[in-house]
Amino acid sequence: MEIDFIIALQSSGQRLDFIVSQAVSDCSRSRAAALIDQGNIQVSGHQKRPGYRVKTGDRITGKVSFPKQNPPVTSAPLPVRVVHEDAHIIVLDKPSGLVVHPAAGNRSNTLVNRLIHHFPDLMHIGEDLTRPGIVHRLDKDTSGLILVARTVSSLHFLQKEFKFHRVEKIYQALVSGADISDSGQIEQPIGRHPKHRKRMSVNHDIGRPARTSWQVIQRFERACLVSVRLYTGRTHQIRVHFYDLGHPLLGDRVYQFRRNRRKQQTYPRQMLHAWQIGFRHPYSGQKMRFAVEPPLDFLSAVANESEAAPGARTSLR
Repeated sequence: MEIDFIIALQSSGQRLDFIVSQAVSDCSRSRAAALIDQGNIQVSGHQKRPGYRVKTGDRITGKVSFPKQNPPVTSAPLPVRVVHEDAHIIVLDKPSGLVVHPAAGNRSNTLVNRLIHHFPDLMHIGEDLTRPGIVHRLDKDTSGLILVARTVSSLHFLQKEFKFHRVEKIYQALVSGADISDSGQIEQPIGRHPKHRKRMSVNHDIGRPARTSWQVIQRFERACLVSVRLYTGRTHQIRVHFYDLGHPLLGDRVYQFRRNRRKQQTYPRQMLHAWQIGFRHPYSGQKMRFAVEPPLDFLSAVANESEAAPGARTSLR
């Protein structure tokens, strides 16, 4: 359906996502925010953020669509790498190449399909049945730690911990170029790319705040192994931030210098690994921390870069 209305005086100052959810029947705030983020809702011909405070006279236009009901998720009798499990949470080591949850084009070969085979009690944890227990995600080709809630109360607790940036997430990455500073911080807003809708970009108009810091572990002749901490959790955040910094991740085919996008990449995926995660246990409140070493392809890439830089020493501890 299409919407087209003018903001009246009494509605001035309210959030855009709230206004849209009130104007469209059966449209939740989260659905309204998603439509705004996707550019389907505009304010006087301009894209805004869901939290934009509307003004008297603003014209709200756009198209509102509702997703089709997803079919039930099927289980897949394939292995999962469990790092820790108890009655409230599961911590997994996700391999690269595995999508976290079902979506169009991939309904059966995902981490969620495997999870519900091994942990059928997850099936009804959360409102979205395609993401039962899922608190956060990793890109398909990113390996490493992912946290899953096993009860509804754990899910709500951990969602708030992530929302307020109280979960510590540390990655390892191989970034191109040897001239990056020993340590640093990137604070650049991330939003949809203005032309390529499947990509993200540093976007000062509609982007949401994003903060990343890094520390060099080892320098090589043409790359650096870095430890990366995420303070926010925007889509593709590490990949976008290092690309914008001029040091795209090795193996990344999307966030890559234009001159290199069509070249044969040395590595089969972006060299990014979710190395450590620290959080409060949703039941006991105890501080927990887990770490997993990178997989073989990542270690091989480090070894390859080390061989290209005689005398370099690498520490992954």
